[in-house]
Amino acid sequence: MISRSLRFEQLTRDELYEILKLRVDVFVVEQNCPYPELDEKDRHPQTQHMVIEDRDGHLVAYCRILPPGLSYPQASIGRVVVAVSHRKQGVAESLMLQALPKALAYWPNAGVQIGAQEHLQNFYQRLGFIRHSKVYLEDGIPHVDMLYQS
Repeated sequence: MISRSLRFEQLTRDELYEILKLRVDVFVVEQNCPYPELDEKDRHPQTQHMVIEDRDGHLVAYCRILPPGLSYPQASIGRVVVAVSHRKQGVAESLMLQALPKALAYWPNAGVQIGAQEHLQNFYQRLGFIRHSKVYLEDGIPHVDMLYQS
């Protein structure tokens, strides 16, 4: 598998289409959660789009790395998504293990905050995140805020 990190203007139209398709397929259709997918954060000049593709160049996983102050006071990793065909193969862990050091390298000492779906709390805790909020509903799905400090 191949991973890359790109700014918005570096994405081709086809890459952007595939990213948005994967995000909508999973977050809107699979999770039955209509929400404002296009939130302007994708186009922020410091946002990094991390993609993992299979050997044939098909998108299998994605996340975006946001600068401090855009979603939280800390840097943030969000829209973490893995295609159904590649789940339970360690792809999400690989994606996060690549995204975390990038976020910390871009913004040293900022820390990383995420809004994690509650059922994924243990996954993120294994990566070093610590829960720091009560459960809250975001777009009808239980979430918790979690922090990572290097």
